[in-house]
Amino acid sequence: MKNIIVLLLVILFSGDLLSQRKYVKPEFVKNWSKPGRHPDHIVLNFSEDPATTISVTWRTSKEVKSAYGEIAKAHANPAFIGRAEVFEATTENINYSNVVGKYDRDDPKKNIFNTINHNYHSITFRELEPNTIYAYRVGDGKIWSEWVQFKTAHKSNAPFSFLYVGDAQNYVLELWSRLIRESYRKAPDASFIIHAGDLIDDAHDEHQWHEWFMAGGYIHRTLPSMMVPGNHEYNPFVQQDIDDNIKRLSVQWNKQFTLPNNGVMGIKETNYYIDYQGVRFLALNSNMMIEEQAKWLEQVLKNNPNKWTVATFHHPIFSASRGRDNEELRTLWKPIFDKYGVDIALQGHDHTYTRGRVQPYEQNLLSGQNVKDVTGTVYVVSVSGGKMYKVKPGWEQYEALRDKVGNNKQLFQVISVDGDKLSYKSYTAIGELFDAFDIIKNKEGVNSFVERKNEAL
Repeated sequence: MKNIIVLLLVILFSGDLLSQRKYVKPEFVKNWSKPGRHPDHIVLNFSEDPATTISVTWRTSKEVKSAYGEIAKAHANPAFIGRAEVFEATTENINYSNVVGKYDRDDPKKNIFNTINHNYHSITFRELEPNTIYAYRVGDGKIWSEWVQFKTAHKSNAPFSFLYVGDAQNYVLELWSRLIRESYRKAPDASFIIHAGDLIDDAHDEHQWHEWFMAGGYIHRTLPSMMVPGNHEYNPFVQQDIDDNIKRLSVQWNKQFTLPNNGVMGIKETNYYIDYQGVRFLALNSNMMIEEQAKWLEQVLKNNPNKWTVATFHHPIFSASRGRDNEELRTLWKPIFDKYGVDIALQGHDHTYTRGRVQPYEQNLLSGQNVKDVTGTVYVVSVSGGKMYKVKPGWEQYEALRDKVGNNKQLFQVISVDGDKLSYKSYTAIGELFDAFDIIKNKEGVNSFVERKNEAL
């Protein structure tokens, strides 16, 4: 009887003891993040026309000096691999020593330095057929990746959906992995994914980039990524940079991603645009050259033939967290968004969730719409990683409406475009619907906003 009572006490209190234990961060074995001859860090990016081109980039050890990609139309019959075309990759070595990983400006003795010496390989497959499933693999001619499938875009304005996530940044392999995998499970037919900056915490840290690639796994390989850099993609490169207060773009960024080159000169592959099935997607670098990008925005939006316009950048126009305000962005970019009717802005940086909108200065009363439902740009701030901040007061001082906030939630967003309707849904890391709304565009191009209340979710 005594033994039974002891056993019951153990069962009753063991859960409580576990919940109170101090969290132990995982350790990684030595050289866990170093590449070998087998391809890793494989990632798909849009480079030019998403209907006819796709780019793939991967990493190996420096011993792999020549690399190749094979691609074929995918079929149910596995014999399709016999018809694959072979393309030679562009190979670039990255070789740096004493690169700052984690740094402490006040105590340089605490700084951690990395040595990087390996190869990146990239191919842009061109002359593909629209709306077609292809399979590809990459390797050195003997050692290959698995065959990976993707689908090219329609040439016309067909319906589609895409994913959007804010900062991964912290606890990437520990916690971001569950979020990004749940997003793919929830929206397996999504066409691509937008990453709104701060993919990792320390710009040049090879270990952290390895965590990001491992957390996403095959999702990075099969779902094309659009990404912009956050402030954490800019850090000192060597000790002298710390002394001179200089931050530089992640040394890996331009090597491990193959992104469009149609942006402002000097910020290659961090500012660009892509047209996808009736939507112009604007990728902006909110860390630098803000004025130059404002001029670029004017030109890119003035000549925009698409019905919808989506912008993504890291630092929010309307800040969501306490103690933050990006006045320069708001002053330079928001008037252009207003002028050309950018429909939605997808942002990060503030490690919380906020969603709101601005009213257009001129209401179209002839459209038959209720004036209060007519909307200008909708602004969203979201976070996907494990670090959380507190929400700041509302946006009233900036003449903007803030309609939804959320604290301490890892979130991903599924956004769908179908003709005159853009539908938005935000989900938690366990797949619960947290926020939803629609934007309806009338024949005059005026947007109305329809918030979907909890009972209608």
